[in-house]
Amino acid sequence: MWLQVALCLTCLVLSSQSQDRASLRRSNDHTGRCQYTFTVDNPAEASCSGTSGGPDMEGVKSRLTLLEALVSRLLGGKVAGGEGPGAGGDKTIQEAYSQAMRDKSQLQGDKEQLNRQVQGLQRRVDELSVEAETLRQRPCHQHQAAGAGLPLHKLNQRPASDSLYQEMKAEVTEVPASHLIQDAGQNHTGCGELVSVGEPVLHRKADSITGKYGVWLQDPEPMASPYGNKTVWRIDTVGTDVRQLFAYEDMEQFAKGFPMKVMVLPEPVESTGATLYRGSLYYQRRRSRTLLRYDLGYESLAARLDLPHAGFHGQHPYSWGGYTDIDLAVDEQGLWAIYSTSKAKGAIVVSQLDPESLEVKRSWETNIRKNTVANSFMICGRLYTVASYTTPDTTVNHVFDTATGQGRGMAVPFKNHYRYNSMVDYNHAQRKLYAWDNFHMITYDVSLGRPSRSSQ
Repeated sequence: MWLQVALCLTCLVLSSQSQDRASLRRSNDHTGRCQYTFTVDNPAEASCSGTSGGPDMEGVKSRLTLLEALVSRLLGGKVAGGEGPGAGGDKTIQEAYSQAMRDKSQLQGDKEQLNRQVQGLQRRVDELSVEAETLRQRPCHQHQAAGAGLPLHKLNQRPASDSLYQEMKAEVTEVPASHLIQDAGQNHTGCGELVSVGEPVLHRKADSITGKYGVWLQDPEPMASPYGNKTVWRIDTVGTDVRQLFAYEDMEQFAKGFPMKVMVLPEPVESTGATLYRGSLYYQRRRSRTLLRYDLGYESLAARLDLPHAGFHGQHPYSWGGYTDIDLAVDEQGLWAIYSTSKAKGAIVVSQLDPESLEVKRSWETNIRKNTVANSFMICGRLYTVASYTTPDTTVNHVFDTATGQGRGMAVPFKNHYRYNSMVDYNHAQRKLYAWDNFHMITYDVSLGRPSRSSQ
């Protein structure tokens, strides 16, 4: 195509010199290549006078130079045209192919990595199978020794290289002979008089001002309900409308502060005198002598009764105040109310209550002034009082036995470690005192002596 254009352009150039006398001849040169020869007659000259060609020849040469430049541009346009849309499509295909190859290489690498992980897991399964077989072949007492004191889920979390394969070491602790003699006179199963109160053990500290004082307990005799003797119950009693009752699954969750349920009581609570017994919460209604039994299973009030002639809302509190006029307690013999009346003139009255109806079954009047003691609790039908709520080293200073109707002084050491003990209650199933000492929820182990004839 470009050759035809070149020829036409040549003809146009030469035709300016001669219109009809040009001729074209084609022949092979001495090398055998095809050669085209143009012949143009010059009307002005009969023959060539020199090799330079004169002005006309120079004009022809300049036109031929322009022709060559034009041909070169045409040839360049053809090459550029080869890189047009068709070439762009080829480039896109090439790039897509390269990307596909790269994706293939990546997938191949991922496959190899997964294969290595599967092989590693398989080796681990084989190792665990061998380990399990080894444990099955060991004597039972070795399993028990290695995992002593650990729950099953904790034991399963221990690595194979842990103390399952470590030698157990025995520790021998010397016990003074005086302790053995003292223990020989204690009663660890039945009822008896209080002999000693242990050191306070901290379980949780309240994290707000509403927890300066309150009530926390476990039910010593839970009934068939969603809650058992491991459930921990708590009421923060700082406030004017105390209604929230927090339930914790066990002591561990209680220590972490994770309640499993929060109940809203139908009537507000007065002070720290509430107690738990046989699936019910017993408490005093705010600003009244009314006692309430709240069924924890049904989450509703089950009984309501006014405690006859009982002082309330600051008439006959403990020495620390806090509207602690009525203190409910539980022991091996049932439900009790510790309070005073205008007739008793501030002396402590102890009444045994029916746990279903809250009716008073029997009452005893003591000679202990209620506002002179910091707190009290019941153990085996005996009333015990605590001398001070702030003194770090105080005593359990009085005992009154409902079996004989007699009371006397005593001096069993008792510690107020945090110096503001606002609640003390006894749990006969745990054989512990539960206390709330200045934001701190603590327990004390108690030791009882041999039962006396009056309590048998």
